[in-house]
Amino acid sequence: MSTPMRTRASRAVAAAAAASLLLPAAAAVAAPQQGPGPSSEHHGGTYLAATLAGRATLSADYLAEGPPSGAAASPGNGRQGPWDGQVIPGFSAMVDNHDGTFWAQPDNGFGAKGNSADFLLRNYLVRPQWNTGSKGSGAIKVLDFVEYNDRNDVLDFDIVNEDTDARLLTGADFDIESLVRAADGTFWVGEEFGPFLLHFDEDGTLLEAPYEFPDGKSPGNPYLEPGEQPNVGSSRGFEAMASSGRYLYPVVEGALADDADVRRRWIYQFDTRRGEYTGKRWAYQTDQQVNVIGDAFATGRDTMLLIERDDFEGDQAVTKRVYEIDLGRKDRDGFVKKELVVDALRIANPRGIDKGEGYGLGETFSLPVQSFETVLFVDRDTLLIGNDNNYPGNDARVTGTPDDTEIALVDLRKKRVTDDGVTVVGHRGASGYRPEHTLAAYETAINQCADYIEPDVVSTKDGVLVARHENEISGTTDVAAHPEFADRRTTKTIDGTSITGWFTEDFTLAELRTLRAKERLPQVRPQNVAFDGLYLVPTLDEVLDLARNSRTCDGAPVGVYPETKHPTYFDSIGLSLEEPLVRELGLGGFDRADAPVIVQSFEVGNLQDLDDMTDVRLGQLISSSGAPYDFVADGDPRTYADMVTKSGLREIASYADGIGAEKNVLIPRKADGTLGAPSAVIRDAHRVGLEVHTWTFRRENQFMSAEFRSSTDPNGIGDLVAEIRVFMKAGLDGFFTDNPDLGVAAVS
Repeated sequence: MSTPMRTRASRAVAAAAAASLLLPAAAAVAAPQQGPGPSSEHHGGTYLAATLAGRATLSADYLAEGPPSGAAASPGNGRQGPWDGQVIPGFSAMVDNHDGTFWAQPDNGFGAKGNSADFLLRNYLVRPQWNTGSKGSGAIKVLDFVEYNDRNDVLDFDIVNEDTDARLLTGADFDIESLVRAADGTFWVGEEFGPFLLHFDEDGTLLEAPYEFPDGKSPGNPYLEPGEQPNVGSSRGFEAMASSGRYLYPVVEGALADDADVRRRWIYQFDTRRGEYTGKRWAYQTDQQVNVIGDAFATGRDTMLLIERDDFEGDQAVTKRVYEIDLGRKDRDGFVKKELVVDALRIANPRGIDKGEGYGLGETFSLPVQSFETVLFVDRDTLLIGNDNNYPGNDARVTGTPDDTEIALVDLRKKRVTDDGVTVVGHRGASGYRPEHTLAAYETAINQCADYIEPDVVSTKDGVLVARHENEISGTTDVAAHPEFADRRTTKTIDGTSITGWFTEDFTLAELRTLRAKERLPQVRPQNVAFDGLYLVPTLDEVLDLARNSRTCDGAPVGVYPETKHPTYFDSIGLSLEEPLVRELGLGGFDRADAPVIVQSFEVGNLQDLDDMTDVRLGQLISSSGAPYDFVADGDPRTYADMVTKSGLREIASYADGIGAEKNVLIPRKADGTLGAPSAVIRDAHRVGLEVHTWTFRRENQFMSAEFRSSTDPNGIGDLVAEIRVFMKAGLDGFFTDNPDLGVAAVS
């Protein structure tokens, strides 16, 4: 993002505020000081860097005054209700009062109607005492609260406190999630049991009947007719809501049940003057199908921030992001354009705020909580983000200890994009730390400062490209544990080799989505087994979207380095890889010469075909033995060794932009397993205009040359940084590594 975008957004917010009856939280006083505006361009080579400016917490075990709560709550992390007071289970939404205080609204308490009848729905007035690294206690002070109630008997269905004068509302009546304050001081609340829009006065009294969602009901809706099928998933209603002028923009948290596109989330428009939905709605696409929308905040008349998150916590977390969208701009698929504002899993913490106090509290600050549900601008350069801690179940920070309620200030400053000239490729993602070819592995690689992520692509039965190391998936998924697919196990000949197992081309994408990824090398990487069974097999489309919506640590767009696997074989069964690959690149906006994309293959013919089909860069993969399979299939006697001669490299340069050579091709090993002298391949390739990348650097001893091993244990950790530096000294342009953090350290 760049300065022109931010200036445009500030002007839009100022204009909106001047004419509004209903204001987004920060706009009420500080409208001209709003945040960055959306754009797909990055003028002047700049981006917004996120830095932790302050943090404040409220103890998970804090109890506000009131009757006991949590009698039916699920126990967790050593806590068992009922508790002698009202639990505050985090904040699902906040409003800035611009005097150092905030209105902070928890949700329905303990997650369901059946266990939240003793939880009173409230809106708390709080004052954070920010820990900035040099001052501030870091505590959140609870000053006051308003209790939501129906003392005017507006509701026409029974509530828990039906027969009391105060008619206080509870978590069994509504699941409140989002919050907007109007210019007249009243509160608009989005909830999930309806889902409904609720309008309360400044003292918390319900002013009018709930406004019903026009496109369906949730399972908790009190008006659900017998036999009527809910269209909104349980707890997937109005988690998020923004406002601009007279309009509210509630966002459905998950996909609607009848929507064929499981990545689509709908943004609606509600007119507060007329008290009705306008009929307008906009489609937003999540990075992957399991992601949900956590909060929204208006930055202009047509622009807003959205939290997109997954349901994982701690080191399992993949997506905890804030995007900015523009309702006036759509992408090629008809979704609103979105641009990353901050990845909440990667925020610089140079002041060391709360460093060492839990997972994600270090030199890099991370908000790895399951329910990242609060975002707003407190001034033009500073975001506030926060969590719902689902007390007592979440323990993202310290295993076995319930998460505190926490809010953080994130400073956004313009920085210039830099380039160190070396391409670090996350091999199958950061596969040394997460199961390969999962979005978790790719996100980890990005957060470890990789320049590119590498998906190997194969096809499903219905022609969808997915990321797997091989089309045989018994080693990378739990397919063998699915009895419904037992009859799919078969033996095939792939590139001349007989292989028995389960193959992607025998599964539709829908069937493949029922599987979960697992670690391919559990003996080598036992720590990765902890992530088995968590993650979906991603499509190439999802990998491209992740890259397109991400930034490297240097601020550049994240690149994608797809490898077409077994193209001759897939051609032979009528599932050619090249056409759908080029189509996906085009739909994602990557099909151009300057795109951060390199398509690679061990075969030659398909790269030559791709050279005529696309303008993106191409890379010829080179092994230290054997030959391209299409050569073998055609009876061509040339080998990989022939391809790295001077004449062979000239031939490669006629259709490709670089080579990706096995390490031993560039620096052969001597008889004792140590590195010898560099070959002439790097020099000769450079002379014909080819870049040279190599594969694959891994930190385990068995994958390293002898002088860099730490012991005779094949799975012990060697000196990968030192090994990479030898190759860099030989003139290498880039490399693939399972451990991007160590790769970046080697070139720093």
